[in-house]
Amino acid sequence: MIAQLEMRGLQRVLWSYRSLSSSPCRCSSTSPSVVDPLAVNERTSKIPESIQIGGHTYRTDSWTNVTPRISSFVGKNIYLRKNHPLWLIKERIIAYFNWRYPGRYSPAFTVVDNLSPVVTTEQNFDSILVPADHVSRSKSDSYYVNKSHLLRAHTSAHQSDLLRSGFREFLVVGDVYRRDEINATHYPVFHQMEGVRLRYAHELRDDPDFKAIKSPAEVRSPGCQESHTEEAAAVMEKDLKGCLEGLVKSLFGQKVELRWNESFFPFTHPSWEMEVKYNNEWLELLGCGIMEQKILNNAGIHDQIGWACGIGLERIAMRLYEIPDIRLFWSEDSGFLSQFEVDNIRKLIKYKAVSQFPQCTNDVSFWIPEHFEKNDFYELVRDCGGELVEQVKIIDEFTHPKSGRKSLCYRIIYRHMEKTLTKDKANSIHKNIEKIAVDKLGVQIR
Repeated sequence: MIAQLEMRGLQRVLWSYRSLSSSPCRCSSTSPSVVDPLAVNERTSKIPESIQIGGHTYRTDSWTNVTPRISSFVGKNIYLRKNHPLWLIKERIIAYFNWRYPGRYSPAFTVVDNLSPVVTTEQNFDSILVPADHVSRSKSDSYYVNKSHLLRAHTSAHQSDLLRSGFREFLVVGDVYRRDEINATHYPVFHQMEGVRLRYAHELRDDPDFKAIKSPAEVRSPGCQESHTEEAAAVMEKDLKGCLEGLVKSLFGQKVELRWNESFFPFTHPSWEMEVKYNNEWLELLGCGIMEQKILNNAGIHDQIGWACGIGLERIAMRLYEIPDIRLFWSEDSGFLSQFEVDNIRKLIKYKAVSQFPQCTNDVSFWIPEHFEKNDFYELVRDCGGELVEQVKIIDEFTHPKSGRKSLCYRIIYRHMEKTLTKDKANSIHKNIEKIAVDKLGVQIR
C-alpha cells in the first residue's frame, strides 16, 4: 500500500562528487552474478501515436514516457508462478492473514491479484490524497502511458475502487512501476502487497456507547485524526501493529528483532515504518498507518475506521532467501528457479549462486543542461543496456568555477549471467549510451 516504501524514499537521493572523464571497460569478479533475461534494447527516436499495453491500445501524448522494454513486463506476473520466490512470499503472507483473521465461514481477507497495472492518475494519486505538487507525480518518477494514465506506482491505486465495491478486508497483490536508480536493490518493476482492514465501532469494543467517529470533528493530534476518537485509534493501532509483528515473526522467526518508527504518508495518520535487524543492521521492511478518514468518506464509508499496510515482496524475499540482486527474480534459469521448488512454502531456503562471471566497468562524464533529470539518464541506460546493466552510480560531480556549468560522472557496471561479457560488447553498449545521451538529453560528453 505505502507508495514511498518499496525500494526508495519520498525524496530521491542525490550524490555530490567531482568530475572524471570517460574511461574504457575494466573487468572484475567481486560481486554476485545476475541474470540477462531480456535482449538489449535501443531507445526509439520517436514516440508512436499509440501504444499497446496488456492487450489495450492507448493514445500517446507529451506525457508518454513508458518504453517498450518497460511495457514488456506487463502481464509477466511472476508473483503468480507457483514456486517462484515471490509466489512463496505471497502465499506465506496470505496464509498468515487467513490464520490471524479466519472469518466465520471463509477467510476474512479477500485476495485480489489480477488487476491491470494501467491505472488513471486519479486512481494512483488523487484517490489516496497524494498532493498535486508531490514529486511522485512527475515524469521523472513515474511511467506515464499518457497524461491521464500511467503504470501504477503502488497497489494503493486500487484501494478506493475496492472500498466502493464493498470490500472491508482485502489484500491486493501486483507489479508496480517506478523510475529510479540502478543497483542491486532497485528495479523499475517490483511487487507489493497491500492490506486494508475496516472496523465498525461495535467491532472494536462491545460497548453500545463506544464511538469510533467524532461528530463534529475536532483537532488533529500527532496520534489521532480529527474525526477519530482516541480510544478507537488506540485499538486500531494495537490491532495493526500486533498483526504485522506477528507476520514478521512468522517469516523470520520468533527471535527477530524489530522496532517501530513514526513516519508520514499522505494516506494514513498516524503512520509508522517497521524495521528489522538483519546482519546487525536495521532495515526498513514495511509501512502502515490508520487510513485517512477522507479516503473512506470519499468512498461512501462514513461509519467505519480502517488501517492499511504496504509490504514489498522483493524486500522480504531478498532478506529471507539471501538473494543478492533484485534482477534475479526475473530469471528463467532453471538453476535459479529449481531452488524454490518445495512442497512446504515455509521450508527454509538459502539461495546458492548458479554461476559467476566478471563485471565490466565503464565511466562516462558529461556536462549537463539546465533541466537535466537523473532518472531520465537511468531510464536511457536501461533501454540501451537491458539486463546487462548491473549498476549505475554517480562517482563524481563538478561545477566549473567560472562558467557555473555542472558536470556529472557516472560509473556503469555491466555483467552477463550466462557467459563472460566481452570488453568489446560492453564498450559497444557504452558508446551507444553516450551517443543517445547526447541526442536525447542534450548532454556534452567530456
